[in-house]
Amino acid sequence: MKAQGDAKPYDDINITPMLDLSYVLLVIFIIMTTAAVQGIKVNLPKAADAPSLAKPKTVAITIASDGKIFMDAIPVSLDELSTRLQQKKAQNPDLPVVVRGDGETQYRNVIDVLALLQRLDITQLGLVTQKLVQ
Repeated sequence: MKAQGDAKPYDDINITPMLDLSYVLLVIFIIMTTAAVQGIKVNLPKAADAPSLAKPKTVAITIASDGKIFMDAIPVSLDELSTRLQQKKAQNPDLPVVVRGDGETQYRNVIDVLALLQRLDITQLGLVTQKLVQ
């Protein structure tokens, strides 16, 4: 049996908490330096004659199950739809349009909208469907 005074002196240092702290500080330093590099402000010149590179906004026409017609979520009649599409086509001759017809709506309602698009000479047309799950 050893006496209390004969104990071996404590000469080991546990460096695990110190390594954990250094790794956390390293990660914080890396994140802060990469975030600072991405935020460079530049005063860009303005050009009045530059062509617009933005894609034209697609017009969505929805035909509900009760036959109501919506243009971009705004309820419209067939005549109002014609007027609004003519205005948009005047701004953009290649106006893209997508038609979403409810599966329960009468086929005649969808045909009326498609006939209107044909009269207005809108050729960028898409019909929205759901993917068949097997």
